[in-house]
Amino acid sequence: MQEARQAITPSLTVNDATAAISFYEKSFGAKVEGEPSRGKDGKVMHCELVLGGMKFFVNDEFPEMGARGALHYGGSPVTLQLRVADVDAIYNASVANGAKSMMPPENAFWGDRYACVVDPFGHTWGISAPHEELSEAEQKERTEKWIREQESGK
Repeated sequence: MQEARQAITPSLTVNDATAAISFYEKSFGAKVEGEPSRGKDGKVMHCELVLGGMKFFVNDEFPEMGARGALHYGGSPVTLQLRVADVDAIYNASVANGAKSMMPPENAFWGDRYACVVDPFGHTWGISAPHEELSEAEQKERTEKWIREQESGK
């Protein structure tokens, strides 16, 4: 019987899958499941990683098949949201391993500790952990306050 898959599984095409796999292991604590499938040229055709109990896939670019990584396009419009126990530790590890900081860790208005990085392969990761419980009314009030501050240039 084949194992059931989650409803949606991110599949990341990168310019150096071996390096990306190492980055995701060192920075985010991802675990490789099984052996990566490699072509005759050694390029990774498919690798399954598990992170926070969820799978994601990584493969090398195969331009001849239209498979290009985010760097080929100047980045990705998609942000992968990563829920963790310690935002600061994951943020620091990812930056130490070559990620670019987009937003250092802060206590965000919506109640999470939040940071954002772009990995060395062009994929954006939002890193969050619960910081405080907010009621729906508190969240609405803080959102409206944040919007006013943005409009006034604060």
